[in-house]
Amino acid sequence: MQRLPLFLAVSCLGSAALLLGGRLLLQQRPALTPALSSRSLERSWRLDPDPERRREAALLLAGRGGDGHSQRQPEQLKAERQLLRGQGWGSDPLAALALKREALAAEQQGDDGLAARRWQALLRRFPADPASADALYSLGRQQPALREQLLARFAGHPAALAAALELGPDGALHLARWGARWPGAKAQLQRRCGADQGALSSDERDELAAALAQLGDGAAAESCLGGSAASPATDLALARALLLDPEREQEAEARLLALARRAPASDEALEAVRLLGEGRSAASLEAIQQLPAALRGSAPAQARLARDGSDPLRVLAVLRRWPDDPASWELQWHQAREQALEGNWSQAALLLDEPSLEGQLPLALEGRRRFWRGLARWQLGQRQEAEDIWRALLEQQPGGYYGWRAAARLGQGDVVLDAQLAPPLAEPLWHPLGSGDPTLDRLWRLYQPLEAWEHWLLGRQQRASDDPAAQIHEGRLRREVGDHWLGLGLLEQASLRLPAGDCHGAKVLERELHRPAFAEELNAAGEEAAVPASLLAAVAKQESRFSPTVRSPVGAVGLLQLMPATAEELIGRPLQAGELEQPALNASLGARYLRQLLQRWQGNPLLAVASYNAGPNAVAGWIDPRLSREPELWVEAIPFPETRLYVKKVMGNLWSLQEPRPPVCPSAPANPG
Repeated sequence: MQRLPLFLAVSCLGSAALLLGGRLLLQQRPALTPALSSRSLERSWRLDPDPERRREAALLLAGRGGDGHSQRQPEQLKAERQLLRGQGWGSDPLAALALKREALAAEQQGDDGLAARRWQALLRRFPADPASADALYSLGRQQPALREQLLARFAGHPAALAAALELGPDGALHLARWGARWPGAKAQLQRRCGADQGALSSDERDELAAALAQLGDGAAAESCLGGSAASPATDLALARALLLDPEREQEAEARLLALARRAPASDEALEAVRLLGEGRSAASLEAIQQLPAALRGSAPAQARLARDGSDPLRVLAVLRRWPDDPASWELQWHQAREQALEGNWSQAALLLDEPSLEGQLPLALEGRRRFWRGLARWQLGQRQEAEDIWRALLEQQPGGYYGWRAAARLGQGDVVLDAQLAPPLAEPLWHPLGSGDPTLDRLWRLYQPLEAWEHWLLGRQQRASDDPAAQIHEGRLRREVGDHWLGLGLLEQASLRLPAGDCHGAKVLERELHRPAFAEELNAAGEEAAVPASLLAAVAKQESRFSPTVRSPVGAVGLLQLMPATAEELIGRPLQAGELEQPALNASLGARYLRQLLQRWQGNPLLAVASYNAGPNAVAGWIDPRLSREPELWVEAIPFPETRLYVKKVMGNLWSLQEPRPPVCPSAPANPG
């Protein structure tokens, strides 16, 4: 009997040790991710001894059925409610997400009583969680005071933007501040501006005008201002909008000059000078010369003056004084390109080799510089050095237009135009987000992209970022919730800011910039028309950024931006409004048109792609011996800057889609300790 207490103590300690060891073993198992099969996730949901993993498995399975807001079939709703029943336990934020999704599913099934109980529990237990915004929105249908709380507490949340839109013109200021791009917001902004101007303060008119200008509607923005002075930020946004209209370019440049004179010490004034420096008209050059002295001495102004002058020493002086300024990078390229087109390869090499810019250029521009350094040496007879440069380029930046040209020059690959040989588009694999925010990364891992996006929005308070890492994260989040237009735009911006030495960032960018959307529709259209689906995706990415409802200023519609008249000729019948916004039909007709262009130009991709943008009649006048002898020079000689860039972008997309090779990152040094 004396040993009994000792025996019990040892037994208790042993049991505790076993439980702790078992818990540690459970925690060391691989995390659940969208890469797992549905069968594996169902097994975890039903049988896993860890309740947290059971909930994660349930959310992953629910995520495969949609984002919770989209309309689903009755059997899908029933399955989701079964998955999430009882998963709202504890204080973990995933409990809030489970309650929200269960409430949404109940609403769609007409079970308003259960939905209300779940929304109320969500508000009571998780008042600060982004999921509570949806509870305030739903319950606010019957209790307007809750909608007011929603607008105040979760201003940038999609639920708040939807509530503001429902307020009509009364919600326009909220939309201007937090969501000018929200679907339907533009009409409410215009209606609010068109109301009694006396009911609006000058600051409110300025906010509304800035939002309209950001949407590209310069005329509506000017009308909203009503003749009153705009803030520097609104003035800059309005000038950007006016620059989109070639007929109002001089007016935009005059506004930029006025802004620079009115607020010369502001950030907006320096950006105005940058925009003037990017102009090509005589008026923009004259405006540069009329700037205040401090701004006339800035990098963008001096780069523009050097570009339009004839003194090579002045060009070098700008490059050496401002090696880290984007104006210098573009000046270097502009001058080197001009020398290459004139056959002055020694001068082109001198500019491209300028040591002051070494290591300064971001990823995308460094790839361009490297390729042309190699081509200059090739033309000067330094063949081995040229090939060494191209091999290094292919290792570090294998994708895009310059990766393609380097591979073609080295005989290491080329784009494939034979539909039977070209690989089909594949559905992208899942990859971690890697944002460093544990909650955000967890939501992404559990395939809850809408929740991850809302978490990101509220965390950043709608602020735009110039940090390329943040732009990559936001671009991926936007794409995952279907906003390919802004998502790809952010990824493109990141490529122009990411340091050339950031190999991990380069890997992510190469993968995400060339991840296709609507793969099923594009594969079917390509097979039908005997055109590589990768070519269709390459064109769609450049034309619409995979946005089915986008319309150009001249009336082109949809994924492949087809003009209605061209589409009707291809299909042989009149089209109803909205038909070209259907991805499958748009892809099918775009594939037929590309097939016609490829046949016209005997399979030459440069001519076919250029014709898609500028028209085959214009392209016919550009053909010369450089097309076959020096295709890179032929592209640079295209007289339309838009088409020149278009060809490079589409061909780079095609190469990356067909040859998805990530950069080779140098191995990290071994840790001696």
